[in-house]
Amino acid sequence: MSEEPKTLKAVFQAAELKRRALEGTYETSSPTYREDLSEALNLYQECIQIINKISLFSSNEGLEDIATSDLHYLLVNYRIAELIQKVSTQSPQERRAALNATREAYERFLHLLDNYSILSASESKLFTDYNEDPAAFSTISTADPAARRNAKIANFKAEKELKKKLEYMRNSPRYLEDGGDEEAVRELYLTEIAFCTHMAFQGLESINREMEILAQAPIPSAPQATTVPDDERRRRESRDNGYSERLDAPLSSLLSASSGPLLSREGKPLRPFTLTSNRQELQRGVFRPGHNLPTMTIDEYLEEERRQGNIIEGGGEASGRQPEPDEDDIEKADAETMKAREWDEFKEANPRGSGNTLNRG
Repeated sequence: MSEEPKTLKAVFQAAELKRRALEGTYETSSPTYREDLSEALNLYQECIQIINKISLFSSNEGLEDIATSDLHYLLVNYRIAELIQKVSTQSPQERRAALNATREAYERFLHLLDNYSILSASESKLFTDYNEDPAAFSTISTADPAARRNAKIANFKAEKELKKKLEYMRNSPRYLEDGGDEEAVRELYLTEIAFCTHMAFQGLESINREMEILAQAPIPSAPQATTVPDDERRRRESRDNGYSERLDAPLSSLLSASSGPLLSREGKPLRPFTLTSNRQELQRGVFRPGHNLPTMTIDEYLEEERRQGNIIEGGGEASGRQPEPDEDDIEKADAETMKAREWDEFKEANPRGSGNTLNRG
């Protein structure tokens, strides 16, 4: 029993499901992602084959001749360009080939829209400029920095508005593909085509910028083919000459190098050695600050000054305070009494003013 041929609608829906699943995937380096990407590209390529086989689009038709249900097939080449840019490459040559394939898919998409007069006046002018010099194409023709900045802002705003409009249409029941108003569904498809057209011109400009970067990349040198006998012969000669590719020397060589004389009779060093004294001091002083660092704390400094007798203690209010006498110390109390008694006898023997004889008449 032969397998029934797949319809364009079924293949396109399967490709769209794969593409939307890839948009929410962040593990682009996983084997599953690469397999899904390859499968989505194959499905879109199959859509191209079916479209060409049934001659769905013709250069003799206009936009009004395309059925509403066939409008979204105009985006197949754009979807292919989107997916080719996500293909992982390993070298500048592979990336350059992927960019050329992306450029060709963008060109087929824009040529198809141009044949049906779907491009607006500004987009038709951009497409004409691109065809004149594809390698130098840019969506902003002026070299004035201020004008380029304003043009980039305008492009970003246009992209944002188209995204917002598409999101609103997709969430509105009126624009549903199944059961919605045909005129509304047609408007949805045309809005999506306008958004993809805008992004296609941005993508062509981005390809030119990346091509300029890849042109500056160095060409990798071809690896030299060597046979196994040649490699074995080189390793044998290296061992005979005492050469080794090991970064860590064997333990026996390290032990032998740490003993024995430092220099030979001719003055040739026989083992590694390290210069000390002045060289190490200079090395330690490389990262020192420009000022002298302290050698002791403040408490240590005050303790040393006190030990040398450079600090005078006492004075102030504490010096006028008399310590209270100890009533239990009889000897000290008698000494204080004798001292007071001697002081009284001295004052009686020497009355106040008796020694001042200069002012007497």
